[in-house]
Amino acid sequence: MDIYKISPHNKYKELLKNLGVQDGGISIISDKMDRHLIYIKNLRTPAGNILKQDALSIGAELAVPSGVITCSSKYTDALLIASTKELKILSKKELAQPFGLKELAIKLKRYVDTNDYSTKIMGVINANDDSFYEKSRFDTTTALSKIEEMIKEGATIIDIGAVSSRPNAPIVDEDIELSRIKALCDVIYEKELYKKAIFSIDSYSFNVVKYALKSGFKIINDITGARDERLIHLAKEYNARYVIMHMKGTPQTMQDSPTYDDVMIEVSNFFETQIQKCIDAGLTLDDIILDIGIGFGKTLKHNITLLKNLEHFKSFGCELLVGASRKSMIEHIMKEPTPTKDRLSGTLALHLKAIENGATIIRCHDVYEHKQAISVALEMMNFDMI
Repeated sequence: MDIYKISPHNKYKELLKNLGVQDGGISIISDKMDRHLIYIKNLRTPAGNILKQDALSIGAELAVPSGVITCSSKYTDALLIASTKELKILSKKELAQPFGLKELAIKLKRYVDTNDYSTKIMGVINANDDSFYEKSRFDTTTALSKIEEMIKEGATIIDIGAVSSRPNAPIVDEDIELSRIKALCDVIYEKELYKKAIFSIDSYSFNVVKYALKSGFKIINDITGARDERLIHLAKEYNARYVIMHMKGTPQTMQDSPTYDDVMIEVSNFFETQIQKCIDAGLTLDDIILDIGIGFGKTLKHNITLLKNLEHFKSFGCELLVGASRKSMIEHIMKEPTPTKDRLSGTLALHLKAIENGATIIRCHDVYEHKQAISVALEMMNFDMI
């Protein structure tokens, strides 16, 4: 008899299928194999005692401080450890419990009702001369050839912007922004390039976004995170998808010592509010894409925390976009000067980890290298890619 340990990153249903388990059993058993660690903040202490007993009764566990049983404090933090099957049971069981456990039950249910999306590469085109990465800057003529090249290399989305959003970037008038991108939009429309790839407009200026949508663009990439409701209504009018990105402050202020009580909670609450705003305007969860905003008002620790716990944001039911391409966090990790031209390896490492943790759209400058790295990684994880 021989044995070996199976990595938790394997695709459990495929593993069970290859073993010859019957279809009905595959779903039941795979739910037992998935384990979830869920951190709960500011749980009422009586609720903690109830939840611990309910968790233990079904084989799950709730880790709490020693003083919870005597209710020595009004609120507590806790760590829930449960399988998918156990989460399904708890999300029903706690609906009938007091002390805020009904609200918790609704949130727990999200972790077992997530959608599956295929992995896509979003290539970056900057129609300006001050983007932080020089090789991403193009005029209309060179942009067209680069777009064609990116599509051949494997990009299914092309993200085009005319204003830099790097830290301390200068503010650009909307008319100037439109003048930079107008000719490129016109050519994309005339050559029907929007039939070869999905085009995304990286802007939060109303007239720029509207012009791009009229030119065949199908995604609004809004770094301000849907703060301007007019853009949401444009997405609805033109049947476009909407990227909600989290940013603390503005590009001019975002890196001035950003602080959070808890970056996961703050970003999550921001998405909760902005998603509801989009839903109220007529968009669906499939129309919405979430971007945690790597480097937008965040320290290295904040960025890494968000990437390591990215799977949490799948609970909203939307696609997740990550764009860490050649960003300064790589230099901070290296603890030595690392020019943007030398950050490709670090970029690939960050993006592959993001995919492993739930990202489905990777925004990058280097399409061919990402296509190769992602294809190999997905083959290892046994995922599908388009």
